[in-house]
Amino acid sequence: MRKLIMKMSVSVDGFVGGPNGEIDWLLNSMDEDTTAWILDTIWNAGVHIMGSRTFQDMAAYWPYSEEPFAAPMNEIPKIVFSKKNLTELISANLTTVAYQNSVAFLKAEGQQLNHLQPQHLATWTNAKVANGDLTDEIKRLKQQPGKDILAHGGASFMQSLAKADLIDEYRLLTHPVALGSGLPLFSALSKPLHLKLVGTTMFNSGAVAHVYRPG
Repeated sequence: MRKLIMKMSVSVDGFVGGPNGEIDWLLNSMDEDTTAWILDTIWNAGVHIMGSRTFQDMAAYWPYSEEPFAAPMNEIPKIVFSKKNLTELISANLTTVAYQNSVAFLKAEGQQLNHLQPQHLATWTNAKVANGDLTDEIKRLKQQPGKDILAHGGASFMQSLAKADLIDEYRLLTHPVALGSGLPLFSALSKPLHLKLVGTTMFNSGAVAHVYRPG
């Protein structure tokens, strides 16, 4: 049975986004080693799963990006958890503050999205939609053959996975910033979640990767 892995960037005070979902705070503490650690996690997934808001952000971003993360994000199959069908999600053309932050960061770095790469759209426009009970859908995916399942945000989707005790491994990249307020990762828990630390990696940027498994 394959594992469900959560990969998430968090602030030192436990937020995965600012009050409005901002992610500009995490973009400033990325370096080559941090990027390599994330890439290793992404490439080792057999499928990416995400909530509808994150799907819409990523579908509007990664097919046109030339960043290192673009290749695995575009090539590996996607499943979006939503009550809407794929046509509705694609045609809605909605993005969040996280998308806007990413585009602004690119611009500040003297880069931009390349909208002349329609060939990278295929795995997004052909993504599968899971609209059944969350626990049932995840259990079904775990029973399928293949490499592990990697969960991306947003915050509410990750909160639901943690609350339902569906995560087999937490890969949390803690950035050296305290936000004071924002979107918490574990606020939906009904009882304490006991975890076992199985790996730690420190980066020159000040970020620290912690890998946990349920205790």
